[in-house]
Amino acid sequence: QVQLVESGGGLVQAGGSLTLSCAASGGTVSSESMGWFRQAPGKEREFVAAITHSGTITEYVDSVKGRFIISRDNAKNTVYLQLNSLKPEDTAIYFCAIAYRTESGDFRGENWGQGTQVTVSS
Repeated sequence: QVQLVESGGGLVQAGGSLTLSCAASGGTVSSESMGWFRQAPGKEREFVAAITHSGTITEYVDSVKGRFIISRDNAKNTVYLQLNSLKPEDTAIYFCAIAYRTESGDFRGENWGQGTQVTVSS
């Protein structure tokens, strides 16, 4: 089973940037759509961004459009999330996962990583 390990989180001031990485091991994710999700304290985990296996199509939750960029390098079996213009409300644990869309159109994930903490100070 593929294992996913996130890294790159940290403490950053509002307006700053971070780049998160999600490295896959134990198998390849090159044929999978991948996604990033986040969970803020006291809130449910929510979808942030997804990318198709080829990297040609990306989708974002409205709150991060224009600020976050999802990308992937299939040769490195790694998915990235570039976080720009960060806001305090972006503070959360960020998870990557193999992503799929439900019949209702929502994104769900499987094969979750352990997450990486992003904290944005005001």
